Amino acid sequence: MKFIHIADVHLGATPDSNMPWGEQRAREIWSSFEHIINVCNDEEVDLLLIAGDLFHRQPLVRELKELNYLFGKLRKTQVVIMTGNHDYISARSNYQGFAWDHRVHMYFNRQVEIFEFPELHTEVYGFSYLQRDITEPLYDEIKAPKNEKIHILLAHGGDEKNIPINKKKLQQAGFDYVALGHIHKPEIISDQMAYSGSLEPLDKNEIGERGYILGEIAITEEGERQTHIRFIPSAHRQYIRHTLTVNPETTNGSLQDQVREVILKGGAQNLYLFQVQGARDENIQFDKEALKALGNVLEVVDQSVPDYDFDAIYRENADNLIGLFIKKIRENAEQDEIAKKALFYGIEALLEAQD
Repeated sequence: MKFIHIADVHLGATPDSNMPWGEQRAREIWSSFEHIINVCNDEEVDLLLIAGDLFHRQPLVRELKELNYLFGKLRKTQVVIMTGNHDYISARSNYQGFAWDHRVHMYFNRQVEIFEFPELHTEVYGFSYLQRDITEPLYDEIKAPKNEKIHILLAHGGDEKNIPINKKKLQQAGFDYVALGHIHKPEIISDQMAYSGSLEPLDKNEIGERGYILGEIAITEEGERQTHIRFIPSAHRQYIRHTLTVNPETTNGSLQDQVREVILKGGAQNLYLFQVQGARDENIQFDKEALKALGNVLEVVDQSVPDYDFDAIYRENADNLIGLFIKKIRENAEQDEIAKKALFYGIEALLEAQD
C-alpha cells in the first residue's frame, strides 16, 4: 500500500504579504498542492493523508470548490483529511455539509473515527479539531488493534496549546504509520512516524527544504508489516540564511558582489536573509536597501563593527569621556564578547556626538 503524507498546506495564506513576491507565493501554495495531486496519479498512490491545517483559516466555499476540483482529478488515490488548529470545524464552518468528491473522507468529530479501506487491508484512525486550542494530550491513550490489517493514525499537534504529543508513547501505540501535522519543519522520527512539515515555507523562520513524505507499507508472507518512508523536497522556494563576512577592505560594491554570488549559487527563486558580520572600514556605511534590490532579499541585518584604532583614539582622548570609556570597557573586553561590542558601539556613538 503506497501513500503520500502532507500537512500544514495553509491554502489561503500569503507569506511575505508586504513584499513584491507575496501574491505569487500565495498562488504557489495552491500550485504545490496541485503538484501533490499529480504525484499521486504518477506514482499510483493508494492514500493521500492530510494531517491538518489544509487551509490557513476557515475556508471559503469557492476555495472548497477549487480544492474539490483538484481531488476530482485523482485516478486511484483515496484522500483522508483531518482539520487542525487553523482550519478547525466551527459551528459555521463551510466544511459542514460540503459535498466532497467520492474519494474524499473527512473527520468531523473530536472522538476517534476509523475510515476502512478493505481493498487496501487498511484502517485510518483520526479526528478533527472543532476548536482552535486543545491542551489535552488526546493521543496518549490511542492504541491500534491487534489484527491483520494495516493501521494508520492521522495526528495534529505537538505543543502546549495544540494537543501535546508524547512521541515515545505514540510510537508504542502499535500503528504501522503515524502521519503527524502542526510542526512545519519535516522530521522523520522513525519509519513508523513522521512530521511531513509544510508544503511551502510560510515565514522567514522556516529555513530549509519543504515537501512531502512518500511511503509504502507491505505485508510479508509471514504477516509482518514493513513500513518505508522518505521525505521528498517539492517547494517552489526556500528561505536561506547567509552570513556575509566583511573586513576593512570591503566596499559597498564588493559586498553587493558577495550577495550576487550567493543568490547565483543558491537560486534566484529562493528568499534570502543576510547577516553582515566582521570589522568594516570606520568610514563605510553599508547600503542595506541596495542589497535588498539585488533579488528576493527579505532581510539584511548589519552586525558589522567599525575597525577603529582604539590605541590612537585613546591617546587623543585620554583626558576626556571617550578615553575614560575606552579604559573601563577594555578591562573586560579581552574576556567578554559583549564588552567588545559595547566598546565598538559606544565609541561610534561618542565620536558621532563629538562631531
